[in-house]
Amino acid sequence: MKKIIFILSLIALCSGIKAQQALWGAGEIVSPQINADNTVTFRLNAPQAVKVEVTGDFLPPQKINTQFGPMDVAGSAELKKNDNSVWEFTTQQPLAPELYSYSFVVDGAKVTDPANVYMIRDVASVTSVFIMGGGKADLYKVSAVPHGTVARRWYNSPSLGLTRRITIYTPPGYEDSKGDYPVLYLLHGMGGDEEAWLALGRTAQILDNLIAAGKARPMIVVMPNGNAIQEAAPGESSLGFYKPTFQLPKTMEGSYETSFPEIVKFIDGNYRTVKAKSGRAIAGLSMGGFHSLHISKQYPDMFDYVGLFSAAITPDKNVTSPIYADTDKKLKTQFEKKPKLYWIAIGKTDFLYQANADYRKMLDTNKYPYTYFETREGHIWKNWRIYLSEFAPQLFK
Repeated sequence: MKKIIFILSLIALCSGIKAQQALWGAGEIVSPQINADNTVTFRLNAPQAVKVEVTGDFLPPQKINTQFGPMDVAGSAELKKNDNSVWEFTTQQPLAPELYSYSFVVDGAKVTDPANVYMIRDVASVTSVFIMGGGKADLYKVSAVPHGTVARRWYNSPSLGLTRRITIYTPPGYEDSKGDYPVLYLLHGMGGDEEAWLALGRTAQILDNLIAAGKARPMIVVMPNGNAIQEAAPGESSLGFYKPTFQLPKTMEGSYETSFPEIVKFIDGNYRTVKAKSGRAIAGLSMGGFHSLHISKQYPDMFDYVGLFSAAITPDKNVTSPIYADTDKKLKTQFEKKPKLYWIAIGKTDFLYQANADYRKMLDTNKYPYTYFETREGHIWKNWRIYLSEFAPQLFK
């Protein structure tokens, strides 16, 4: 018996040593290393590699042609092998405050940084991330302020025939209070899901920090899944683990817009909300901006605040849903009811820039009031985090 106990103890000790070796090995390479001058050094231990590159949104973008038109993608730079056979690259210029994502490309194969445990999934791509602090990027950090609560709930959608998952942020103090709170419905883009705004958009951190600074009113933020055929994000539903994809069926053909009042009903029935138009806002990026535009005009008494972030505007000409019929008449009704804020934001190099310019021209022609906010760069999360940071403080005044 003592012999068996000794053997088991030895196995446990060896396992512990192996685990500690894994920890020590991870600590040998520091990557990314944020230097005193705000340049950043990336390192990869790949002694057998022939060519190593780093690609990320901290590098000048490269333009490519896609089915949606010309789009900017992350640039790339080559790493050099040092005397210790470790590949290195240091940015030539200091990086501005921002949340950055990057990957290594080793002999043509894209990989995450093994020295960096912090990663984010965007549709089917997983990248390593880091934050260069200061300025607006301090909103994206977890700060020493009161924190809200993030919950994943399931609601029944009779119109879609599904039980669906939804992500909900409640502000600091919600659980201990008795008051009612306004609600921002925040919608993702094509290929995203109910996790996108939380992970890529840093919604909880932005709201925590804005509320703590007194710059935004405490509010509930509801982040639904805009793909009408999905129960939930990939890996979080009864379908199990499968690869996320773009352009799922039933995303921009009216089903989601038709079902949206079910989400509002669930939130109003399960949370202490301001159950009036004045207590509701809707905003979204890209496809979510498309949904926000069409949901808000379809239900003109539901939302007093509307945000279109790099929004797709026009439905596919082959779509015949009644949701998209009589758009001019529905917009006229919506603006006759005088929403308190109709906010449009887009980047100068966004492939949807012209569509948004044409839409604004139509609003101008009809003397429909709106607020316009323009940034540099294109169809990227860098812009959408900025838009949320600018939009949220204007709500529920």
